[in-house]
This record gives sequence, structure tokens and C-alpha cells, in this order.
Amino acid sequence: MKKEENVLTVFTMPSCPNCPAAKKVCNEAAKELGIKVRVVDIKEDFFTALIYQVMETPSIAINDETIFFSEVPSKQNLIKEIKTHIE
Repeated sequence: MKKEENVLTVFTMPSCPNCPAAKKVCNEAAKELGIKVRVVDIKEDFFTALIYQVMETPSIAINDETIFFSEVPSKQNLIKEIKTHIE
């Protein structure tokens, strides 16, 4: 799979106190790895959240696999996990 095909998805809600930190770490990791970021507000797009089995925010997925549920990983842990799913 080519790197430009990889998408990091962060699932958020407006009322979530940890979501801004999750978006920030996702943007930093994606920039470092040269991949795209997609932000999904689960209140606006609950169908996508269901596909990824996301019930709590923030949650993070790479391509079609959710890798963090209801947590904000460190940038290092996020990058390490992303690499295991794209390489």
C-alpha cells in the first residue's frame, strides 16, 4: 500500500475534553509520516463511527482498523502503531 493511500481517522465529539489533544497528536503524527488525517464528529456521522466500532471519543483508526479506543496516545506510541499497520 502506498503511503498517500493511508488515512488516519480521529473520532471526536464537540463535548469531549480529550478530543482537541487527540486531534493535535494525530495531525503531528500524520505530518511526520506523510499521511492524511480525517476528523469524524460521531454526532454528525454516527454511521462511520459504527463501521469502526467507535462508541467513545477520542478514538483513532488507521485505514480501516481502529487502533485506539477512548484514549489519547503519545505521539511516539501513535506513530509506532501506525507503522505496524501500514508497513
